[in-house]
Amino acid sequence: MEVETQAQISREWMQETVVNGTVSVELENRAAQGLRIDHLQKGLMRCTFVIPPSASDANGKWQVGAIATIIDIIASMVILSETGIARAQVTMDYNISYYSSAKIQEEVEIEAKVIGDKGKLTSAVVEVKRKYDGKLIAVAKQWTASNEFRAPWAKQRSKL
Repeated sequence: MEVETQAQISREWMQETVVNGTVSVELENRAAQGLRIDHLQKGLMRCTFVIPPSASDANGKWQVGAIATIIDIIASMVILSETGIARAQVTMDYNISYYSSAKIQEEVEIEAKVIGDKGKLTSAVVEVKRKYDGKLIAVAKQWTASNEFRAPWAKQRSKL
């Protein structure tokens, strides 16, 4: 029951913030334009993505910065599905290997899974492949930390 509820909450949050374009950061809105969540369960996510023209480099291929941005978004989503923490995730380590590219308007498959959850530290792996031939485009590994930092100048609630 708890796992289903957490996955449903994760899906609703992801749908609202990324797919519907309500993320307050324009870069993330543009990078995630056209993202479709095909499967989501605790710690595992599969998406389909049609590369938008706004993510193009000078040669009409998927720009590497746009790839990195979509991978970061999806890694955060799959970590959310595992931990249930929507805010206060801080990326500690982020590593991407690029193997090939894709053209604008091509469809890619993106699979993300949580491979480690050590309390406040969580790790995810994201693979991006071209849909029509399965060729690997990029693989990323990301570690995040749950941060419950309170600024010293923020008002503290009274314990009374």
